[in-house]
Amino acid sequence: MASVPPRTLGLTASEAAAFDAFVVPRYLALFGELVLDAFVLGNDAQILHVNCRSGYPDRAIVAMLANAYMYGVDPSPAALELARTKAAQKAGMVAEYTVADSFPLPFPDGAFSHAFTMHPLPAPKERQRVLAELARVTAPGGQAILAMPVRGSFQEVADLLREYALKHESSEVANAVEAAVQVRPTRESLVTEMERAGFGWVDVEVKQRTLKFKDGHDFFDDPITRLLLLPEFRLNLGLDDTSAPMDYLREAIDAYFRPGGFELGVQAGCVTGRKK
Repeated sequence: MASVPPRTLGLTASEAAAFDAFVVPRYLALFGELVLDAFVLGNDAQILHVNCRSGYPDRAIVAMLANAYMYGVDPSPAALELARTKAAQKAGMVAEYTVADSFPLPFPDGAFSHAFTMHPLPAPKERQRVLAELARVTAPGGQAILAMPVRGSFQEVADLLREYALKHESSEVANAVEAAVQVRPTRESLVTEMERAGFGWVDVEVKQRTLKFKDGHDFFDDPITRLLLLPEFRLNLGLDDTSAPMDYLREAIDAYFRPGGFELGVQAGCVTGRKK
């Protein structure tokens, strides 16, 4: 069995609460809106949410589909406890949330009419693993959805890290930044990957969004950055030590953006397909 990357494992109870209170409405909702728009409606849907965290946007999905049954899996027991609590607060919602920290997931082939995930790790091999598992558990004719930041996201961070590399004459950091930028998928590559995984009628939606922070400290202290973005940035850079570049990033944001605040661009992408 293939282990889920460590980044997805360790949400404590307090981190799960911060994720649900701050990350979901300010950041994850950028992708959840696209997922909701993409969902094919139907009756008696069996839905799987992979890496569901605290269960967003599960309640909204169930409200759209008559007699739907929601299954969610995630490596974090604390996040799943929140998902269960939220599901219990919605009248008539039928849901089951299970701890799962590896693929294949504990479900038979073709068990679901819909399967989706949001914000998987951006490395191509990780996307391929996720898409392969979505393909395995989706029934013929069923729908799979993957939503994540695509290439062109977070360019402001990349530009400041390029500046660090130039000022410190670090080809290692410069090369790492360029490689990290290329890790994220394009609209075209998402279509190709979805089709290779066994899906047809593939469609992609990309919308430009902006996250706003007061200054460098606000950016680094925000739960969005702490729980999602920074771990991903460090992983994508692949450097043994990112402390100096990240210290420079904080200082540069304060120096350049404090008067008007720091705006971080996100290209929110969502790809959907039907199982052949």
